[in-house]
Amino acid sequence: MRMEEKKEKSIFEKYMEKRNILIKNRNILQSSYIPEQLPHRDEQIKKIAEILAPCLNRDKPSNILIYGKTGTGKTAVLNYIGKELKKADPDEKNCSFIYVNCEVVDTPSGILYNISNQIITEYNRKIPFTGWALDKIYYELSNYIDEKDKVFIIVLDEIDRSFKKNGDDIFYFLTTMNEILKKSRVSIIGITNNSKFTELLSTKIKSRLGEEKIVFNPYNSIELQDILSDRAKCVFDEGVLDPAVIPYCAALSAQDSGDARKALDFLRIAADIAERNGDSVVTEAHVNSAREKIEFDAVIEVMNTITNQSKVVLMSIIKNFESNNKKMTTGDVYTTYREICDIIGMTPLTQRRVAGLISELDMLGIIHAQVKSLGRNGRTKEFSLNINQDIIDKFMKNELFQPLKNYKPSKQTTLM
Repeated sequence: MRMEEKKEKSIFEKYMEKRNILIKNRNILQSSYIPEQLPHRDEQIKKIAEILAPCLNRDKPSNILIYGKTGTGKTAVLNYIGKELKKADPDEKNCSFIYVNCEVVDTPSGILYNISNQIITEYNRKIPFTGWALDKIYYELSNYIDEKDKVFIIVLDEIDRSFKKNGDDIFYFLTTMNEILKKSRVSIIGITNNSKFTELLSTKIKSRLGEEKIVFNPYNSIELQDILSDRAKCVFDEGVLDPAVIPYCAALSAQDSGDARKALDFLRIAADIAERNGDSVVTEAHVNSAREKIEFDAVIEVMNTITNQSKVVLMSIIKNFESNNKKMTTGDVYTTYREICDIIGMTPLTQRRVAGLISELDMLGIIHAQVKSLGRNGRTKEFSLNINQDIIDKFMKNELFQPLKNYKPSKQTTLM
């Protein structure tokens, strides 16, 4: 009798055997999850509901501009409002709620196409993704909206992203639309991180918008604890979280920016680390590991997005540190920078431009630059690194720097 072939084990089996499942529902710890209740945003919800209520009688509500830093609940509240409007008007006979993320779709044509894609149900009237001029998209969308004889609430999230690229064009199109509509009406809700956003708009657009402003302040530590506690009840069994974990996650986020997303990230990643370790309780030590990982990932992401010239400047500073030049000046960095450019075949910039790139690295928090007086010889800067060795090691593996394996900076120009 032929023996059955032994089934080959997946590489994931040993990890699943080791893993102690602590998180019952991962989605609830994601910032995109919209809970049934939104702690400490009752005031904002009430204000928005009061402004939008007329749309349920097919009356146009005021436009709204919502301000607040990242992680203050702006998007969550608006999505919650959208769900509540749907409950009040299930068949959407009086109003429709349209949400557009301008971080993903940031051109006027893309935003209008996205709006049309959400509201046009007839296949033969769908607007194609490409091939139509902006004016034609606007004309067809306006006609379709007017036929429905109701109010359309259009939410433009991260509106500053579109503004940086296209100015206030999208506001022009959407506010002008009300001038040509005979039956329907359009109301705009803009969401921005920039408290001075309206100052950037043209006088004409400001006048047409006539918006009401609502501010979302950062959460404090107690409020963040409430948010985390509400989520944790649905995610963890009793005893899985050490009692100090939620206050600690809340305190870390509150002292930084009051960002609920970050607090949730601390909690979720801490639980992930505990699971991978096979631990049965999530502790402050896991939160510290999560914090290091989040900060590491954030710095790596920033360093990956800077230009190659900035990367070479940063490598010049790192190479000076490796050569034990702890008090390097701009001259030292520039000398090393030119040598590295020569080795990797890059055209060097002027010393003045490199000084500007050094200032940018300082603003990003990757290095720290301190002005030092040289008396009659003027002033210069001394530098220190704000990144740890793990980040440096990862950065140095960039393909750009492969020719530098045995490179050491030549004699330095530091003034003592």
